[in-house]
This record gives sequence, C-alpha cells and structure tokens, in this order.
Amino acid sequence: MRLVADANVLLSAVIGGQAKAVLEHPAVESVVTAAAAFEEVQEYAVQLAQKKRLDLKLVLLAAATLPVAIVPREQYKSALARARRKIGKRDPDDVEILALGLHLGWPVWSKDNDFEAAGIEWYTTAELLRRLSLAE
Repeated sequence: MRLVADANVLLSAVIGGQAKAVLEHPAVESVVTAAAAFEEVQEYAVQLAQKKRLDLKLVLLAAATLPVAIVPREQYKSALARARRKIGKRDPDDVEILALGLHLGWPVWSKDNDFEAAGIEWYTTAELLRRLSLAE
C-alpha cells in the first residue's frame, strides 16, 4: 500500500497515536507528504509539545525521523489547479496534499473529511487499521 499523508495523521504518529501503527505496518510500502504539509507538522509540533507537556526536542526529533518521503511542490505542481478546483473552496490547506495524491494516483490518508468529496481514494487512520488487520 502506498499513501499520501496529510499533516494531521503525521502529527498523530509523532506523539505515538494510532497513525504510528499504520506507518510501521509491513503492508505499507511507501508514505509521502507534500513539503508544505511537512512544514505544517514541524510548526504544530511545537504547539503539540507544549499542550501535551512533552519535551520539544524529542517531539521535533520524532517528526524529523518519520518514515515519510517529502515531495517538493515542483514534482506535483501540474496537479495544483485541478486540486484547487476540487477542494480549494472547502479547505485551501488541503490543496497541496490532494494535488500530490492526484499526481501520483495514490490514496490520501487524512482525518479531514474534506477529502470525501474530492474524487480521490481517501482513508482515515481507523479505516486503514481495519484494512491492514484484514491484510495479515
């Protein structure tokens, strides 16, 4: 299974949430994210560390060592206009992830319901955990 991960699931993995189990599952071959989404992970990691009373250095280290490839915008920029048309009015912050998913033809992994109407295969962490447990 190959997935395009949104910032929200990556942040969950950083603090040891269920998303971490998806990232570590042997059936998950590859996980990528847009550079903009990874910047969002780094930005919110600081707030998350404060909120959860976690060591900031450890949280930033966990974010930096996620088994996720960061894809520069240049590689999927041809899909940005299409992604904007599909989701830009609902949630402009999701355009980059959708564009990457459209470009690669991979499902999007997010807990954001805006992808439901985006015309792309989309999974929440709970759905992926169900699928992966059946795959074993």
